Amino acid sequence: MRRALRAMVPVALMALAIGLLAMQSDAAPAGEEAAPAATSAQSAPGRSPETAGRRLFVQGCSSCHGYDAEGVKGSGPSLVGVGEEAADFYLRTGRMPLDRPGEEPIRTPSPYTPAQIRALVRYVGSFGGPPIPAVRPEAGDLAEGQKLFTEHCAGCHQIVGRGGILPGAVIPDLGAASPLDVAEAVHVGPYVMPSFDHLDQSEVDDIAAYVEYTHNPEDKGGWGIGHIGPIPEGMVAWLLAGVAILFTIRLIGERTPR
Repeated sequence: MRRALRAMVPVALMALAIGLLAMQSDAAPAGEEAAPAATSAQSAPGRSPETAGRRLFVQGCSSCHGYDAEGVKGSGPSLVGVGEEAADFYLRTGRMPLDRPGEEPIRTPSPYTPAQIRALVRYVGSFGGPPIPAVRPEAGDLAEGQKLFTEHCAGCHQIVGRGGILPGAVIPDLGAASPLDVAEAVHVGPYVMPSFDHLDQSEVDDIAAYVEYTHNPEDKGGWGIGHIGPIPEGMVAWLLAGVAILFTIRLIGERTPR
């Protein structure tokens, strides 16, 4: 009996060794298969890494601007080189994304949260271009800002920024425009608006200070009539004057004996 047990010990040891080798051989392929899974989140060579910004871009922007922001003919322009400045302006003011390519981008509540906007802005900025600008309206000169605004902006936006209409575009009211909105728009030139890159930082601060003033201007003449501009205000004045004249004529006619 003892001899039989002694004879079985080497056999058991060999079986145990074979089992351990089999377990190691099974674990090796599993480790080899896990390696691609760990790197699958990385993009192919030459492409941007898979980030929150890229995922949002693919979901909400790529149909018009392409998967790598190279643009889609007939739908949307390339975003390579536009920088964080343009992305921040269009996304933060709700002008992008558009429901239909080609329609006028207007100010609306953004469908993205502030964190999502920051992620998208960083992603678009990774393709190069200017950063979000700094603007200091408190350092601007109000009189100089009015002069610059009258020269460059009032022809479309009206002297106190109430907007208007041009062929093919509705000029936005600047009542909700922040100083950052003004600085970005001056450089970006959204939709039909030209860019004013020749303006230096102090001039941008001046214009931002004046636009901020137009949100609640001082009505030295009395009745502001909604600050809708000199022509409509003149028409209202003529209408009131006409009513007063007719009333005066009626009074004179009633008092004149026949």
